[in-house]
Amino acid sequence: MRFARRIDRIEPSITLALDEKAKALRAAGRDVISMAVGEPDFPAPEIVQAAAVEKVRSGDVRYTPAAGTPSLRRAVAEHLTHSRRTPYAAEEVTICHSAKHALSGAIFALVETGDEVLVPLPAWASYFDLVRCAGGTPVLVPPSAHDGVRPDLAALARAVTPRTRAILINSPNNPSGYVYTRAEIEGVVRLALERDLWILSDEIYRALVYGGEALSPASVSPEARARTAIVDGASKVFAMTGYRIGYLAAPRPLAAAVAKLHSQTTGSPNAVSQHAFEAALRRTPPELETMRRAFAERRDLLLAGLADLGLPCPRPAGAFYVFPDVSAHLDARGSIGLCDDLLEQQDLVLIPGAAFGVDTHVRLSYALSRETIQEALRRLGTFLAERRAQVGSQPARSKNQ
Repeated sequence: MRFARRIDRIEPSITLALDEKAKALRAAGRDVISMAVGEPDFPAPEIVQAAAVEKVRSGDVRYTPAAGTPSLRRAVAEHLTHSRRTPYAAEEVTICHSAKHALSGAIFALVETGDEVLVPLPAWASYFDLVRCAGGTPVLVPPSAHDGVRPDLAALARAVTPRTRAILINSPNNPSGYVYTRAEIEGVVRLALERDLWILSDEIYRALVYGGEALSPASVSPEARARTAIVDGASKVFAMTGYRIGYLAAPRPLAAAVAKLHSQTTGSPNAVSQHAFEAALRRTPPELETMRRAFAERRDLLLAGLADLGLPCPRPAGAFYVFPDVSAHLDARGSIGLCDDLLEQQDLVLIPGAAFGVDTHVRLSYALSRETIQEALRRLGTFLAERRAQVGSQPARSKNQ
């Protein structure tokens, strides 16, 4: 069969593929622990569940406008006005099936064949493939050598060419949990203003910050807001992953362009999920702070365990991932080989850093119980000890070899 060339430009999601493999192994009877998928292990808040049931029982579950219900768009605009400290109108919000759907809509609305999008590493692998699918080229900009997670603003500036259309940032970051400093966000804004670039700001983890805040480029200045497209949604902070609901907030012409695109590709967002999301935005669920505290405690537990194993790891300030450096334990196959061996030998699933453009690291999610994290650390420790023993038992290579 012959397929469109855009299909050949993209790769399957490594994260979902590994999670699928883990589920298959579990079904075969193996005791697999997966730290692969970024999904809160908490149920959606009570008011979300109640609103969803209420909507279903009402019988009024029908098509909505392609851009979402007017009431949810207003609720999102009010939420943004408060949280980003800059005014938003409902007409600047397009409701989407998920944050990924919002991001893909923005990319398809902005990126032409031959355009380039700067992506500071490490970065979620879907960024690369969405840009490619739109006909563009993702330009992957390595992080600072300081710790492998901070953006290198000088390198970002050097990567700009006449074909550069946008900068795609993610703070708090997946996979590292790194939160951009104010100076770094202002540096991105300055570059965008100087070189006439869009800023695609993935803020899906913004509310999961452990001290301080994650500054949005839209909050820096009216000029920055005018060229920033915010991507956010309900999946992470409200533990609504299966509800599949998110949004794009952008200048009115871009928001309208994405709604126009979605009207012909996906139609209206899920009516039940829109109603449930609005309920969560209108009244902050008390469960959110409980979940945030639990994530912070789990982060500290995991960081302490990784330190005991001798794995250097930048301290994440947000999201629910750690991104330790495992370069001392890699062979020629890199992080993918290490993660394959770990799954086969210890039934433990981690995501190779190669999926995020940084092959020297691996990603571990701490959206798991404390007991599961402790067992995962035990398995990882056993694996690394056996790996060191194997290396130590091999005959030393001659300098002439």
